[in-house]
Amino acid sequence: MAAAVWVIHRGASGPHHALALATLLAGYLGGTAPDWLEQVPFRKNRRWCPHRSVTHWVPAWGFGVYWSFSHLGQEWWWAPLLGFLGAGLLHLACDWPNPLGVPIIWSRHSLHLWKSGKADSVVVTLCWLAALWFSDSLLFGSVHFRRAFSLLAMAAES
Repeated sequence: MAAAVWVIHRGASGPHHALALATLLAGYLGGTAPDWLEQVPFRKNRRWCPHRSVTHWVPAWGFGVYWSFSHLGQEWWWAPLLGFLGAGLLHLACDWPNPLGVPIIWSRHSLHLWKSGKADSVVVTLCWLAALWFSDSLLFGSVHFRRAFSLLAMAAES
């Protein structure tokens, strides 16, 4: 969602915001891409590489986000590519805290905060809140978040 809002903010969303919608849909696919890119097509439970290895390499996803971001608006496909790669990079950020970790440069690194599947709802909620805050700040100058925090402050006082 944040990538689609960024595409709108940069004026690269195309007619009727079609590229923003494509960015959102590509982000949906990219969010699970590091895992399904490991699979051998049409071969159930077969991987062409070990889990969290080549397809989870942070520098490749990070460079892809940077490259697509810097070329946004030049060709139509840069916007959906930004959504796909940005969501893939977010997937890696969510994999980083658990014991298996992700390959940062040469070897895997883990924050060892929790095991896979233990804090998923917390992570997803925080990601959505961050995307909503980013969207509100870019599109509306954070007016909605300021209002929500003022309402929370008033509720806390009473």
